[in-house]
Parts: sequence; structure tokens; C-alpha cells
Amino acid sequence: MNAETSPNLPYNGAMFRWAREWRGKSLEDAARRLQTNAENITAWEQGDGAPTVRQARMLAEFYDRSFLEFFLDQPPNLNEPEMVRDFRLHRGAEDPYEKREIWHIQRWAETQRLNALDLFDLIGEEPPTFPQNLVATLKTSPDLIAQLVRKEAGFAIRQQMDLTGNDRNKLPSLIRTAFEALGVLVLRRTDLGIHEIRGITIAEFPLPTVVFGKETPTAQSFTLAHELGHILLKQSGISGPPSAENSATEAKAIERWCDQFAGAFLIPATAMAERWAKPNEPMPRVGDDTLNSLAKAFRVSRHAMLIRLVDLGYVEGGFYWKVKRPEFLAAEAEVKKGGGIPAYYGRRYINSHGNLYTGLVLEAMSRGVITNDRAANFMGIKNLAHLDDIRREFRA
Repeated sequence: MNAETSPNLPYNGAMFRWAREWRGKSLEDAARRLQTNAENITAWEQGDGAPTVRQARMLAEFYDRSFLEFFLDQPPNLNEPEMVRDFRLHRGAEDPYEKREIWHIQRWAETQRLNALDLFDLIGEEPPTFPQNLVATLKTSPDLIAQLVRKEAGFAIRQQMDLTGNDRNKLPSLIRTAFEALGVLVLRRTDLGIHEIRGITIAEFPLPTVVFGKETPTAQSFTLAHELGHILLKQSGISGPPSAENSATEAKAIERWCDQFAGAFLIPATAMAERWAKPNEPMPRVGDDTLNSLAKAFRVSRHAMLIRLVDLGYVEGGFYWKVKRPEFLAAEAEVKKGGGIPAYYGRRYINSHGNLYTGLVLEAMSRGVITNDRAANFMGIKNLAHLDDIRREFRA
């Protein structure tokens, strides 16, 4: 039989359409995936002809459904996805396609967390316990809890401020390592920005999980700290950029507290006072030279620095919200358009899953408690040759 000839299999064309719509894909999306045209996809969904087995399996993978479901008389009964709370503010009408895509990112993160817990069990070790004293409410002082977090993580402010040259961009990696030492699984997804998401937190214990995206190094540092704030509050959620919305809702209060915590973590008040004595009253504005100098000293963005100066009472809030915020957001939007040199596979994988998760898989392999095939399953890779790439990069 020719590889492109469809065998006489009892596909249910309606199930092709159901699976595609369930996953939130368009006819054009499916056609591009199979390198065919949308008319073929439409015909198969109407029972006019059928894909090859290979094409059907590709569709099943693309739609994240079982190949065997294409033979069912009707769709299976499915529970609606339980999404974590969406803290993104100033949102418009809900987009079903976006909701499905975000749910898949969340499900991926939850799967990595469960995999990590399974790996700890396989190697006979207990998962790290997040410090019980690191818990907060909206009444907790962000500055005090930020000091405690740095102490528990062993991450002194000098480690941050002493970064020089090209090492300045390594601050997110240092923060990630510090959070992993606290028992947090830190993951990365480059597709978060598509949905205007800066981070996702799954505040389940042990091994609470944070997902951050593809931003500038300074923005990543702020996002990581913000998401740790959600863990301190034990509030799972999806976070977006700071909002100018004047709202007294609980969601607004939670996001505001997490922003304040992130500022306090990255820019401790005592360290700021050593560089610039606090004025008797907030200043109406701050010069760009001063703002640039302070941001550079703490290895943070000008955006994060100005928010912190407002919180500490150095600068009036109106200067940020009415003058500088639109400028910052416009500049950040331009940065998102830029690309970059893609990393080798091993480095890309470790960037995505982090040292904690990658180390667990490699440790289980080295002890012989999982096979190479199972390690590949844990890592979500199909080419076993990539295992060597990951191992080499991890050791390096």
C-alpha cells in the first residue's frame, strides 16, 4: 500500500472536527501542520475521504487527543479544565481559544511538578519542603518578608549588586537557583507573552511551581519575584503586567502586594537608603540619569526601580502612572518584537525545565532507576540523542 494511500478505516469525520475545535485550532492551523490545504481538512471532517494513518496520528498529536477517539461515535465526556485564577487585569471578553492554550500551558506545568515528585520517590529522597515561616497575607509587610526570603535562600543583596559586565544578565538565573533552594520548581515557557502573561504560579505544596516567560533579564527577575509573592500568599494564579486600573478588588490587591514584594526583594529599603537618602516628602519627579544609575546599581529595569521609588516614598505616584508608565510599556513592547540567537538544544531544555527538574531526571538515570526511554518521557523528548546534549550542558 502506498504510504499516502488511506486504508479503509472507520474514521468518524465529526470527531476530527470535534478534536480540532476542542483544541482551539483553525482549519488553516491543521492544514499547515500536515502541509496540506484547508479544503482537505474540511472534507475529512465531513466524511469525504480520509487522512492516511500517519496524517491522522499527526492530527491526534496536534489536537492533544487520542488517535482512537477518531473512531468514536460521539465525543467522550470530559471535565472542563480547572484553571488557576486569572489575575490579569484590564481583560476584555474571554477568548475560548486563548483559554484552551493557557490551560495546556498550566497542564504542562502541573505535569512537570507531578513528574518531579515521582522522580524524588524513585530515587528514594523526600522533596524539599518550602520553609514554613515563609507565609504571608495581604497585611504582611512586603519588606519584612522579603528580608526573610533572602535570608532563607542565602541570597545576599551583594550577590546581586556585585554582578558586573555580561554577568548582569545572569540575575534571573541566580534568583531561579535561590528559589529552587527554597523548594520551588521554576519552569520557563517562551509562549507566555503571546497571551500577555508574565507568569503562572501553582501554589501546591510540596514543590510549588512557577512558570515565567521570555522577557528581558531585568523583567524576568521582577516576574520571578512577583510569582514567589503568590507562593507566599498561597495564591495560585496567572499574572500579567501592572495595571493602571483603579480597582479595589481582591485580585487587584493581591497583584499589588506581589508587585510590592518583588520590589522589596530586588531593591531592599536598607540598600536603597545607603545609595540615596530618602527625602522628607515624595519628589514630583526623578531625572532619567538618577533613575538609570539606580537601576544599574541594583541590576533591575528602570520600570521596576521607579515603582519601588514610589512605594518607598521617594517619588510621587503620579509621575509613574501618568508620565513614565506609558513610556516603559511602549519600550517593552518593542523589545518583545526582537529575536535572538537560539540556544543549543541542551541549553534550551535546561532553560525551560531548570536545574532542579533536569538534575532529578539525570540523577534517576545515573542510579539506574529509570531507563533512557523513560528519561526521555520525563523530559518530553523523542530523540534519545538529545539526552547526551542535555547531560553535557548540565555538567557544563
